[in-house]
Amino acid sequence: MTMIDDSALGRRVLRRDARKFERYDLEGPPQPEMEWLPISFDRASGQGCYLMRMAPGAVTIPHDHPGMEEFMVLEGDLVDSDGTRFGPGDFISYGPNTHHNSWTRTGCVIVVFEWAPLAQQRAAAIRTSDSASDTGSPSA
Repeated sequence: MTMIDDSALGRRVLRRDARKFERYDLEGPPQPEMEWLPISFDRASGQGCYLMRMAPGAVTIPHDHPGMEEFMVLEGDLVDSDGTRFGPGDFISYGPNTHHNSWTRTGCVIVVFEWAPLAQQRAAAIRTSDSASDTGSPSA
């Protein structure tokens, strides 16, 4: 994925076919049948956007979502842990504190958005501020 920095306009343009996908490792050990392409994803916060490519037969590790996880199927098929099947154009939204896993029969490409609702972000900021004042550290 090539990135075009169009900073004068305040945007970035990413070309998917011009950059190599990386081995997927966000839910534990690397999964060789899955790859991802970070777009705006930040590992420290666990928030942002990325593309995920799953080979035929790939299965995700069951995982929890502390915040929102939303994704759209761009290519192929995806089956969720309750048996619901998704295809190109389907947009799926998981709320905070949900648990699931998915698999694909034919392979797929999805775009994933992971984010925390504003109330959850504010609560985390307050906890961080309270923790800093408890330790005598200056708060930001």
